[in-house]
Amino acid sequence: MNPQAAELNQIIQEKNPVVFELLSERGKNIFFPKKGILGQTADAKGTKINATIGAAIEDDGSPMRLEAIASKINLDPSLVFPYAPSFGRPDIRAKWKSMMYEKNPSMAGKELSLPIVTNALTHGISMAGYMFLDEGEKFIVSDLFWGNYNLTLTNAFGATADKFNLFKNGGFDTEAFRSKLEEGGIGKKVVILNFPNNPSGYTPTVEESKAIVQVIRESAEKGNKLVIMTDDAYFGLVFEEGIAQESIFADLCDLHTNVLAVKIDGPTKEDYVWGFRVGFITYGIKGGDAALYSALENKTAGAIRGNISNSANISQSLLLQAFSNPEYHQQKQAKYNIMKERYEAVKEALKEEKYSTYFMALPYNSGYFMCVKLAEGIDGEELRHLLISKYSIGIINLSNIIRVAFAAVAAKDMKALFEGIYNACKECKK
Repeated sequence: MNPQAAELNQIIQEKNPVVFELLSERGKNIFFPKKGILGQTADAKGTKINATIGAAIEDDGSPMRLEAIASKINLDPSLVFPYAPSFGRPDIRAKWKSMMYEKNPSMAGKELSLPIVTNALTHGISMAGYMFLDEGEKFIVSDLFWGNYNLTLTNAFGATADKFNLFKNGGFDTEAFRSKLEEGGIGKKVVILNFPNNPSGYTPTVEESKAIVQVIRESAEKGNKLVIMTDDAYFGLVFEEGIAQESIFADLCDLHTNVLAVKIDGPTKEDYVWGFRVGFITYGIKGGDAALYSALENKTAGAIRGNISNSANISQSLLLQAFSNPEYHQQKQAKYNIMKERYEAVKEALKEEKYSTYFMALPYNSGYFMCVKLAEGIDGEELRHLLISKYSIGIINLSNIIRVAFAAVAAKDMKALFEGIYNACKECKK
């Protein structure tokens, strides 16, 4: 083991040995290199002649660049062309952390790590898998989950999805979640909670969220050691009263010394910047302090450096400019209003009683998506192809559960969407 990794491990073991036990073998062995080339480059910062940097510099000291590119970008070249740190730019890390507290008022006074910048949420999930999952281990997830977990965690790291039933009686199946945590005896448990959920578009009610937290607390009190990853990709897009408005991370980040909460989020869906590829990983645990969090940040940044080196500087710069814009919140509210209008159009369309002959909506209240479960005798793949070829409608088939991305459909077209699904179902019914 590299001495720099051993040094970080010692800090983690001294501060909270549970966190060390939760690390994968990769997580235990990873470190951010403070010595070698990076260390020598840091030592040379500010020198008159600096021949350490692996980037070309103009004679005036500014980043070398092509005018064909620079002329299209209305930002200082220093904010665009150089590498960003593997940790992410310090200014956007600090800004995102302050925004997390603003969005989750109940987190006030709770000590968290400084967010590490990832190449958006897929990369964040992958790096969390790197840090906490070994080959053959399981991650607990609802039976309706984002399919990319298979690539990021199963194919990449050899972990296995251990699914629990998401819905019961029109809401979150707390008992199924509890039973899944109790399986396999006392030990390490890795959980992914994704709210609003992809694909179902469901966020627990306030009471359900409290119950989920209580189940996790009881599991920790029994001696289980838990990593809870909160995939908050669709955070803030909640369209009903009585639904949890804050991330469940806010309750988990100081719940118990046996519970390490790992918040994976970013502006991709929140701020409609899918191609920017910027996300964040933030850690929280009861009793966590600057030394513990710094060690986890260094390990995470080391994993990122060994994977993609760093996330794009221009994306981080553009986002920071947007977050500081006085019209940012007003513009974001305007887009939220459009999304809510589309959600309401779904609800209105589904008032048609005839649809229940062929499909029923699963619980939904938030996010980008909703799902309908097809009646017996309707093949989802046949339906999908018929919708494309005859009705010019595209949907996603998930084993006879149809995912509808209402975020991508104008409110005025929602009725036609579901009428098309209904008519196609009639033709497919065996």
